[in-house]
Amino acid sequence: MMKNSILTAVVAAENGEIFELEGYGAVGLSGNTRFILNKKETVPMPHGSELMLLPNRKPIVYNLSEGTFETLEFNPFALQEKIFPVAVFNSPGYVNRHFCAYDTGGITDMLPLFSYGAVGFGTDDFRSAALLVDSEPRQDLRQMPRKGIVKGVKKMQEKYPENRLIRHLETCALQYGCPAGKNFFLKRYEAPLPTSTVCNANCLGCISLQTENNLCACQERIKFTPSPQEIAQVSLEHILSVKNAVVSFGQGCEGEPLTAVKSIEPAIRLIREKTQQGTINLNTNASLPEHVDALCRAGLDAMRVSMNSIREKHYTAYFRPRSYQFSDVLKSIDIAKKHEKFVAINYLNCPGFSDSEKEFSVLKQFIATHRIDMIQWRNLNFDPRAYYHFMHQTEDSGPALGMANIIKELSAVFPDLIHGYFNPPVNQLD
Repeated sequence: MMKNSILTAVVAAENGEIFELEGYGAVGLSGNTRFILNKKETVPMPHGSELMLLPNRKPIVYNLSEGTFETLEFNPFALQEKIFPVAVFNSPGYVNRHFCAYDTGGITDMLPLFSYGAVGFGTDDFRSAALLVDSEPRQDLRQMPRKGIVKGVKKMQEKYPENRLIRHLETCALQYGCPAGKNFFLKRYEAPLPTSTVCNANCLGCISLQTENNLCACQERIKFTPSPQEIAQVSLEHILSVKNAVVSFGQGCEGEPLTAVKSIEPAIRLIREKTQQGTINLNTNASLPEHVDALCRAGLDAMRVSMNSIREKHYTAYFRPRSYQFSDVLKSIDIAKKHEKFVAINYLNCPGFSDSEKEFSVLKQFIATHRIDMIQWRNLNFDPRAYYHFMHQTEDSGPALGMANIIKELSAVFPDLIHGYFNPPVNQLD
């Protein structure tokens, strides 16, 4: 590799100042394998991405003059100054090729629930070790003016003063900054339909409920189950005003929507009594096949199933199911396909594991056997080194093949398989 193509390492001082470390190349990790970052396999840091200092960790860099990898604790140009690794939280639509290269230094506390992409500095810009998989600006914050959101909130307050679900979405949009909530009030793309107060899994990286590993939930879980009428009002408001609209059960601010089937099933029927327009989608762990069957019969159009792995042992290690088995997930997928529904996999990926030899082999068999329509490539929001350790303890998955390589091969083997990030309107796919 030519030295002039190598990105410069980026680190942070204790005061949070981020700077380049001249003479040292940027490094990314896939599992425990180190990769020197270069311009060809990186992209300009996407708009809306954020740089993050990783506290109590040590950056792993590449010493250009020595031609060796090094773990640093202090700035080599100011030996009294401690330095820390810097990661990038990439904007939606980008999948990490590598995660940030850092040494835990024996620290057992986990990083907060974000993804930690590898980043370096090029000639004049920060560059992310990432791939663009979905260019749709559905969650581009530049297209979500707060003034328009507030205006939409006021209109909904006047039109539906008693709808508790809309009140909940107001909090999502205005306090938590949820892009899905914002899109509802801006009348764009996909509207969220959070419904469930409970979950039948105990995911390591759950963003709405955490009780261990010193982790904090990113947002508050909904405290009530909306009525079918409240759900239908939100859905019809969106579907009847937005071209190619999508409405989705299963959001970050709730548990598992299949546990709220008694509200969701009649809500779907109410919607379909009024219109056949729009896409009604379910983001789910697919744990309850009989409930999936009921929702498909009611008028559900699409189902997105969250999976960190296609292998049962690794899936169970992360999702930690309470009242279902991996076989139930597969059965639910087959039921949805029997009803000719669109099925996507919300593939929670971490470089070094998701692109490992064994995982990829099983993934290809899974896509073919269960006739999967789409892979949504989502960066796993979890401490990557801790996650890789958990998965490696379960079973050695073999060498990493590269995220770009596996996506390219899937495209060749399954030319009809859709690769993306967002739930598509199924009426556009005909």
